Parts: sequence; C-alpha cells; structure tokens
Amino acid sequence: MFDSHCHLDAVEFAADRAAVLRRARQAGVTRLLIPAVTRSSWPLIAKLCADDSALYPAYGLHPMFLAEHATADVAALGAFVRQQPTAAIGECGLDFFLPGLEPQRQLEILRPQLQLARELDLPVILHARRALDPLLQEVRKIGRLRGIVHSFAGSEVQAQQWVRQGFLLGFGGPVTYPRALRLQAVVAQLPLACLALETDAPDQPLCGHQGQRNEPAMLPEVLNQIARLRRQEPALIASATTRNLLELIRRLA
Repeated sequence: MFDSHCHLDAVEFAADRAAVLRRARQAGVTRLLIPAVTRSSWPLIAKLCADDSALYPAYGLHPMFLAEHATADVAALGAFVRQQPTAAIGECGLDFFLPGLEPQRQLEILRPQLQLARELDLPVILHARRALDPLLQEVRKIGRLRGIVHSFAGSEVQAQQWVRQGFLLGFGGPVTYPRALRLQAVVAQLPLACLALETDAPDQPLCGHQGQRNEPAMLPEVLNQIARLRRQEPALIASATTRNLLELIRRLA
C-alpha cells in the first residue's frame, strides 16, 4: 500500500518515528508521500526521504499556516526543489473554512506554487477545504497540472470535475465514519484509476480511534472500508491505488 499523505515530519512523531515506520511496514504500507506545510519543515523532510527510499518528499506552503509564510518563502521553494529530489509540490491550496485566513493572501501564496509545479512538470498535493470550486478555477487557469486532491470531501459532480482535470482524489479517515454517507457514495462510484489512499497522519483519526494519534499503519482500515463500499477485493484496490500514485510521481518512482 502507498500512503499518499502522511506528515511523518510532524512533532507528534519525533519521539518514535522509526517505530511508526516499522508498524507501517508490518501493516503492509510500503511507500509514503510526505508533504510539507511550511518552509521550516523542508530540511527534515529532505533528510527523512534521503535516508529511506520508500519515503517520497513534497515541498510546499500550506494555507492553514498562512501567518508563518513570508513572501520570500515562495522564491525559496523554487530554489529548494531545484536542488533536491522532489516528488511533488505541496501541500498547498485554499482553506475557506478556518477564520482568519485571508483569501487574497492565500491566492498570492498558492498561485506561484501551481506555476512552479507546471514549470517543473511535478504533481501538486492540494488542500481544499470549503474551496474545491475556487481551487479548480485556479488549476484551470494554469493548465496542464496533475496531482492529488487530498482528503476529498466534495460531491460526485465535483469529483468528476477534478477527475476530468487529471487529478487523483485522496480518501482517508473521514470515509470510515458512519455518517459520511455522501463521501462514501462518491468513493463507491469513482473509477478505480482516480483513487488514492491516505491517512493524513498524525491527523484525521479513523472511526473508533477518535482522540488518538493517527499513523500510517492505520491505512489498511481505510483500504478495507473502501473495499466494502466498492464491493471489491482489498488487494485489487491496494494494487491499483499504488499504481495510480507511481504513475503520478514519475520522477522518483
């Protein structure tokens, strides 16, 4: 299995990161994509991924951390990814849910990251909370982009729009909750070639694990839930979603 979204660099994993990876591998999770959220996280992610070929680095500026981003960070991102092995640009995007995140400033940080991804022919890892449609507009303006919409939470119509744009849709903990009926319906109907599995560890704990630190070792529970919803064998979905990600991440695969 390939965890398409795990913040392994997070402070929550500082004390037992090696054990977290060991448990992930014992659970069958053999590859992880590690997206950055701020400039300060880039060096640790680079080191983690340099030390372990099963970890794939993504570098970006997350909209939730808007207060931590300086204008110079955007230019620094371009310089950094030109010097480091890079699987993707991200995590970047738009967040119109949390208060205090000024939309125009979010766009000023996002747009150069999308341009950089196109320039370097890298996929983008997108955060889109209450912002799927505005973010799709930005992606269409740039054109010729590919990537993953992390923790997709939109409608079936929105899912189809993103799929037509050439994006994978990431599904994790939220799909395991009984009340997530709309999300479960979307997962059940999408073509398998559009799906990506994720944990978003240490965040987004699965149903039954509320209040606990999430880990990549929990990915089989996401897989099994999606298999139940789609009435397909877990092994088929694990193989297909891994292939989807390896085809997306061409440079380091």
